[in-house]
Amino acid sequence: MSVAQPAATPPPSADPTVKRPLVRVEKLVKYFPAGGGLLSRSVVHAVESVDLVIGEGETLGLVGESGCGKSTLGRVIVRLLPATSGSVFFRDVDLTKLRGEKLRRTRQEIQMIFQDPYASLNPRMTVGDIVSEPLRNFRVARGRKAEQRVQEVMRVVGLNPNFVNRYPHEFSGGQRQRIGIARALVLNPTFIVADEPVSALDVSIQAQIVNLMEDLQEKFKLTFLFIAHDLSVVRHISDRVAVMYLGKIVEIGPSDAIRDRPLHPYTKVLESSVPVPDPDLEMARKPILLKGEIPSPVNPPSACRFHTRCPIAQPICSEVEPPLEMKEPGRFAACHFPGQL
Repeated sequence: MSVAQPAATPPPSADPTVKRPLVRVEKLVKYFPAGGGLLSRSVVHAVESVDLVIGEGETLGLVGESGCGKSTLGRVIVRLLPATSGSVFFRDVDLTKLRGEKLRRTRQEIQMIFQDPYASLNPRMTVGDIVSEPLRNFRVARGRKAEQRVQEVMRVVGLNPNFVNRYPHEFSGGQRQRIGIARALVLNPTFIVADEPVSALDVSIQAQIVNLMEDLQEKFKLTFLFIAHDLSVVRHISDRVAVMYLGKIVEIGPSDAIRDRPLHPYTKVLESSVPVPDPDLEMARKPILLKGEIPSPVNPPSACRFHTRCPIAQPICSEVEPPLEMKEPGRFAACHFPGQL
């Protein structure tokens, strides 16, 4: 195998194929103390030098195995968690540098939909209070005006506005997630991070929520970072897909290109595990099985983090870290042997 020669190309955060960038993530790092609390010398390398760009009005899917750091990345982007280092630019303003009222005002444009519709809603608050809370916090509307806004956004997400006085336990999982979406929408945000919004729902309900999010994006010109571990769901809703492994982005590209011709071996493995609707094709397929377990993020492998499980790993993979660089227009991969699996 021949090693792909590095090219002088822009990082993913400056991808020239993305028009009107809204969010740029540059060299973002997030570490957590491991085990021994704040004074522990060991750290969990949850997010390691991540570069991303999200264009205005697009959906960027972020996919990877559980524990790879994708939810942590989403929370750092919206400033629910502080970054260890690096930058997150929203409309060319670095969110990691904002404090106080400036950060508070910027947060009106940035919202989050959480994974667990059971844990993310206060069981002691009515639906009306849950959805209207952002309006009160930001002093956008009160009284009758707030009530009208809550009823309007509940209709938009497919909920009966007469249910505002009910409590979360009176709703199904899918309805609760719609309440969470209504809460995120009530301030008319520009950018929404959806952290595995369908993973806790039945398959039939998942399709409804995904279709709802697509309709909302078209209606309100929203920009999404859609986080999930199910590549088939991500491909359906996303314009582009970023693949994450053990804290690092290993591939970024258009959704169709990722499906048809993955460049990184890990992406190829994920694709091989997605079921095919045709039973004959499904029987004929041979899933790619990985050896070993996911390494610990406390002590990640040297160089390419995937080399300990990669079917085509060579000595260079454990010695030299492959940069995430453009292999084709709009397609980035961190691999010495892209497209060779």
